[in-house]
Amino acid sequence: MRCSVLFLAAAFALATAAHKSYDGYQVLTIKVNDAQKLDTLFEWQEKGIDFWDNLNSLGRPMRVMVPPALTEDFPAFLRDNEMSYELTIPNVEIVFQEERMVQMQRRARAMLARSISPRATADFSYYWQPAEINEYLRQLGTEYPNLITVEVAGNSYEGREILVVRISNTGFDGTKPKIFIDAGIHAREWIAPMSALNLIHELVEHSAENTDLFACDWIIIPSVNPDGYQYTHDSDRMWRKTRSVNQGSSCRGVDGNRNYGYRWGYGTGISTNPCSDIFLGRQPFSELEVQAVVNELARDAAGIRLYLSFHSYGDWLLYPWGYDRVLHDNNEELDLVATIVANAIFQAHGRQYTAGNSAILLYPAAGASDDFAAAEHDIQLSYTVELTGGGPRGFDLPADQIVQITGEILTGIRAYATYVAANF
Repeated sequence: MRCSVLFLAAAFALATAAHKSYDGYQVLTIKVNDAQKLDTLFEWQEKGIDFWDNLNSLGRPMRVMVPPALTEDFPAFLRDNEMSYELTIPNVEIVFQEERMVQMQRRARAMLARSISPRATADFSYYWQPAEINEYLRQLGTEYPNLITVEVAGNSYEGREILVVRISNTGFDGTKPKIFIDAGIHAREWIAPMSALNLIHELVEHSAENTDLFACDWIIIPSVNPDGYQYTHDSDRMWRKTRSVNQGSSCRGVDGNRNYGYRWGYGTGISTNPCSDIFLGRQPFSELEVQAVVNELARDAAGIRLYLSFHSYGDWLLYPWGYDRVLHDNNEELDLVATIVANAIFQAHGRQYTAGNSAILLYPAAGASDDFAAAEHDIQLSYTVELTGGGPRGFDLPADQIVQITGEILTGIRAYATYVAANF
């Protein structure tokens, strides 16, 4: 026992040393009631303030992360402009260190269990890494060949396989509507791939208890951005983008959800600065990770009736158009279905999701996947699902809540699937 404790302590020290330190970073919760002041506030985004909540938070609490160099100037700006704020997290690094320790302990336990039993096992007590995700999917493909096929949708910039699974109890014979789901394009949003994996787990390992879900066929890419996701585990917990090299810049990566071709580069909510978290890329579809999703969508487009992209955080069910404050021609049905889903989650779990047009409810952002799916393939039901975050901790949802949050969104997915099966 003592050796195990010493080993974990040494491993934790090494892991912490390898990570970008967020020592001295603070999270403030701000509330602004004046639109002009809100616009002024957003100018700090290019100065290094990381806005964790949506950019249309007039009158609503909004969390921002402040680097040590701005912990005096930024609060002074808020006071000078009479914007109320409170200190939510005094030191972000302490929160991340707690998360790393939990991850290390629970992952070690899971690896030991897998070494004893090589069967596919779904341990949702911690956040899986890309290799674990792919190993699990391949095991499912071997153990349940009549339900699931596992294929390579593409490879990431650093060469990791991006796997897509197809799940059906009738062999994709064309008799049922298809639902397409991807997750994890934004690397730091760890609950997104876990929610997709839980859905796969329920469909395959608990198919007998979920027969209603098989009124549809399923296409799921649970980890679209494995490079960025691995980087958040190894080096920088708050990394958002891909890990591609940007020629002429020392800053790496592209925001994959600004890189789709529909209205690429349009309007606001994007950046041409490679160092920005919302850098749109040098050209549309530049990212291999985005290409993998695009190719899989095209492959099954004729039968796809619902597209979902899992993100976090915010308890939002968002629909096109996102590039500008323009309503989709199918706005009424989009809102109706999202409301049905939100009500199902609330009635079962007490969690209130909010449905709405993404540009109007949050902020305009061009080049997103839900806009692309709706425009390129005329998928009439296309949504970005912003999953629940970790309360004041934002992206850092404690592992103890994985089961709860993935279970809640499974209820929502069931409501989506019920509607699709009844209407297509």
